[in-house]
Amino acid sequence: MKRQIEDYLARLEETSSPHTLRAYRQNLGAFREWCDAQGVRRGRDLTHRHLRGFLVELNQRGVARSTVGRYLAAIRSFTRHLTREGVLDRDPGGAVRTPTQRRALPVHLSEDEVDRLIGAADGTRDRALLECLYGGGLRVSELVGLDQDDLDLARGIARVRGKGAKERLSPLGRAATRAIREWLEERPHTEDQRPVFLNSKGGRLTTRSVRRIIHTCAERAGVDARTSPHTLRHSFATHMLDRGANLREVQELLGHKNIATTQIYTHVSMERLKKVYDDAHPRAR
Repeated sequence: MKRQIEDYLARLEETSSPHTLRAYRQNLGAFREWCDAQGVRRGRDLTHRHLRGFLVELNQRGVARSTVGRYLAAIRSFTRHLTREGVLDRDPGGAVRTPTQRRALPVHLSEDEVDRLIGAADGTRDRALLECLYGGGLRVSELVGLDQDDLDLARGIARVRGKGAKERLSPLGRAATRAIREWLEERPHTEDQRPVFLNSKGGRLTTRSVRRIIHTCAERAGVDARTSPHTLRHSFATHMLDRGANLREVQELLGHKNIATTQIYTHVSMERLKKVYDDAHPRAR
């Protein structure tokens, strides 16, 4: 089974991010070790009972349901691959139910808190990246992957590369476009002129560095300590819906494949509306 997993991961490299590959390698490695202890060493011998048995083992260890779900997603993807290759006659993953889990509402900032966070930025580069994350609803990986050729500042649009190597056009807004222009005027000349955002050594800025920048700005601005790059993406979606944007439009802007992923933001907006109702309506108390 080890060789079959390696073959599958090699194919996955063509369409998946390094983060996904690392996660799948770890998840499938743990599954293979468990199967090996059960005497199951070939993919052709896998059944739904083995998948369920492994999930039971994870539950007994106290692994979070969300993590169990990620293990199952990796294993299902692998068994689908084995089925397509003719190793398995029937995919055992289809007979295993995904663990139900409570979905926490995403942390988001108010419009005033976003203003304070961006106002706490140290220099044009940091202000530009904060404006980009919030103005375009970008993932942090999409932000650091931006090249200058991806920008159409005349139209206020960026071409971003999302999950699964999918591309989309993302509006940035006037504030982000203005901030990027200011940064590019100051951007030092480097050997590689492609990256929009640079670190202190002239290389492409990393996701870890962006998280540190936002943590520092959050401390200065006195906003939620949990604020992260994704918080600005959550805030983008929440504020769009609060101001009347259509759910399908927000789905397109975020680059979500499934509208169910976007739908959680309607719950965030509803929580805000319920609070307004409770505070204002005479019959609410």
